[in-house]
Amino acid sequence: MLLTTIDPFVQEFERQFDRLARATLGEPAGMPMDGVRRKDDVLLRFDLPGIDPDSIEVTVDRGVLTVGARREEALEEDDRPFLRERRMGAFTRRVYLSEHLDAERIEAGYSGGVLTVRIPVLEKAKPRKVEVRRGKDVKAIVA
Repeated sequence: MLLTTIDPFVQEFERQFDRLARATLGEPAGMPMDGVRRKDDVLLRFDLPGIDPDSIEVTVDRGVLTVGARREEALEEDDRPFLRERRMGAFTRRVYLSEHLDAERIEAGYSGGVLTVRIPVLEKAKPRKVEVRRGKDVKAIVA
């Protein structure tokens, strides 16, 4: 039997980051993201500068969190762009959620060009202390 110490949340996020990085040749697809595992929740932060907050959509379907947003170009009739480095149009990012996260209680907020999504950890997935039995009770466990 092999015993290891792993954090399934970190492992899943690393897997997703690696997959997305390979798919986009090392460049985030218009929506860079950071993921942070805390005691009671997971925080995802998406950079969305210049996005109209009304265009942001966060959905969850069968364990997949999808974030969508849109940036429109505002040009006047006589404007002639000579340089375009900012991406325009629709952006979408999908994150596969662990079964240890509570998809029913996800919260999202947008401030300062950053969308923050908070996903609570289910009670059964939180670390807990295991009682160490002594004396006669040990025989019932060790056979």
